[in-house]
Amino acid sequence: MGRRVPLPLAGLLSLAVAMGIGRFAFTPMLPMMQADLGLSLSQGGWLASSNYLGYLLGALLGTRLPWSSEKMLKWGLWAVVLATAAMGLGTLWSGWVLWRFLAGVASAWVLIGTSALCVARLAASGRGEKTGVVFAGVGFGIAFAGLACMALTLLGVGSSHAWLWLALASLAGLLGASMLWQVPAAADSPTRVASRQAAAPSLRAQPEVGSGRLHWGLVWCYGFFGFGYILPATFLPAQARLLVPDAWLFSLAWPVFGLAAAVSTLLGSRLTRYCRRPTIWAAAQLVMGVGVLLPVLWQSLAAILIAALCVGSTFMVITMVGLQEAQVQVGPTIIKRQIAAMVASFAFGQLAGPVFFNLSHDWFGAPLSLTLVAGTVVLVLGSVPVLRLRA
Repeated sequence: MGRRVPLPLAGLLSLAVAMGIGRFAFTPMLPMMQADLGLSLSQGGWLASSNYLGYLLGALLGTRLPWSSEKMLKWGLWAVVLATAAMGLGTLWSGWVLWRFLAGVASAWVLIGTSALCVARLAASGRGEKTGVVFAGVGFGIAFAGLACMALTLLGVGSSHAWLWLALASLAGLLGASMLWQVPAAADSPTRVASRQAAAPSLRAQPEVGSGRLHWGLVWCYGFFGFGYILPATFLPAQARLLVPDAWLFSLAWPVFGLAAAVSTLLGSRLTRYCRRPTIWAAAQLVMGVGVLLPVLWQSLAAILIAALCVGSTFMVITMVGLQEAQVQVGPTIIKRQIAAMVASFAFGQLAGPVFFNLSHDWFGAPLSLTLVAGTVVLVLGSVPVLRLRA
């Protein structure tokens, strides 16, 4: 089955499983678990933090494990499927902490493995613009998880069974993505590769050689991005709940967020024909900064929806062009280590954002608006070194 799935679609399915379900399905699942299992908001916060920690550890392990990209991808996807199923089979909070932690570790492995395999193979076959299809998987996975939870709630399905249904969907996605580790990298014929490369746009052609050593500028820039991104991703939903009395109307925000992320990568991949990737990255980060700051200046539902659109339509574009730029800067020999280092930096920034808010709020009584302003400053200042990544 997996061998008949085109490479971009296999990559899409892989990221949909790992990120849409392994990482982000907990967001629409949390209200269901609160309703029928009595999960408190504090317990939900610890479950989310456990997943963040797992994501960071998975990225750090990715820089050290001697596994190939194929093995890291394969075992990561299987771990996501099993951890998702385990969430529905147990009712102990301590067990949920463990399963969310393992899902975070596995999600990082899948992102590293999928990025290293798909970006390199598509570039080698002259289909670099198809990378947008691969990274659209994150947005489609988020949208799928949100819509699935809405449908299961309407059908009266409990959260435990909902987790099992998501695990079954993850297994189907794994089977579709299996060609990534079954088909050898040189699957295209030399004639087909040559014809694709000849037909590829030559506008702003960029060398794809690489330095052969880690690019720490990319690693630092990715960490700034993680800090700025996680603040709206964490706190805008809470603000929306205060302004939207209808729970069903609010629940639509998550699928819309995912669809915006999916469409943005398809459009962003076309922009790489005409603009440098660092330019696209910096511009997207500035748009995200506007989205972070807007609810501070204009406290209304419209502001939050626009902010969600600004963040949802940029965070995967930055992820995509950042990992593409890594391929260019370091080359194929150490691309897995470079991506793992960038994902680890992102995960560290992602952890630092909520910690900064908690400490400033608990110790100094700082409001959420101050944290959002800080996130905007980091995003704006972080866009400057992005523009200097390459002459």
